[in-house]
Amino acid sequence: MKAIVLAGAVALGLAVPAAADPWVDWAPKNGVVSVTAIHVDPNHIDDYLTGLKKVWLPGEEVAKKQGVIEGYMILVNVNASGLGPNVLLVEHLPNFAALDPNKKRDLEMKKAVEAITPKSQSDAAVAGFEKYRTFVGADLWQQVEFTK
Repeated sequence: MKAIVLAGAVALGLAVPAAADPWVDWAPKNGVVSVTAIHVDPNHIDDYLTGLKKVWLPGEEVAKKQGVIEGYMILVNVNASGLGPNVLLVEHLPNFAALDPNKKRDLEMKKAVEAITPKSQSDAAVAGFEKYRTFVGADLWQQVEFTK
């Protein structure tokens, strides 16, 4: 009896599930999520967030008005100690084409951002970041949905 039960368990364990089919079982959704992972010295997270408000946020608002991104957010790990990322900069782009260069649009966005935060101020803020910030990774993600 034990041999039969064991044989059945082995057979179930070896059974290969049917492969999932894209566009049948799941489908990619429109849009791209850009995630930049950063490690910030835990003693300087407040400083970094304040700097992002001055330097990163204006650029995100301009990009949103131009339709390059649909939204953005900053995530902070509430357990910020350790060596891994503790700050994530997240952007949602409408599609991969938004990543394509567009000279006219890009120069207009640069001009709009510099009108909010002059380049000299922006450069000074970013120069201070390197004392306590390390980029860990930058990834592009695509959301999927299940069709069944």
